Amino acid sequence: MSDNVQARDPEDVTRLVSERLNAGDAAGVAELYEPQAILGYPADAPTTGREAIQAVYQQMVNAGIKFGLEAPLPTLRFENLALTSTRSADNQGVRVQVLRRQPDGSWLRVIDRPEAL
Repeated sequence: MSDNVQARDPEDVTRLVSERLNAGDAAGVAELYEPQAILGYPADAPTTGREAIQAVYQQMVNAGIKFGLEAPLPTLRFENLALTSTRSADNQGVRVQVLRRQPDGSWLRVIDRPEAL
């Protein structure tokens, strides 16, 4: 991993993804996922693994896509797992992520569903 700031709380991850994508740092976004994480994008062909997830985010960077910050819904925690979510900016769906606390205390995404109606 690079010198990027780690997520100390599950709620930090969504903000860090937005900040890094908006800065054009697809590799930094991918660092917020476990090595074998699953990104439910595209919806009909989920992306598996950090390298493949980085490639998806690189396509977004190349296309000039920017993420806005969305207010988080309450986080649910169970042992070393957390379920975070935000309501989409257009209020048409919800984004949902499962995160796991790492041995160093940081949090990484394991499953990411960017949009669920």
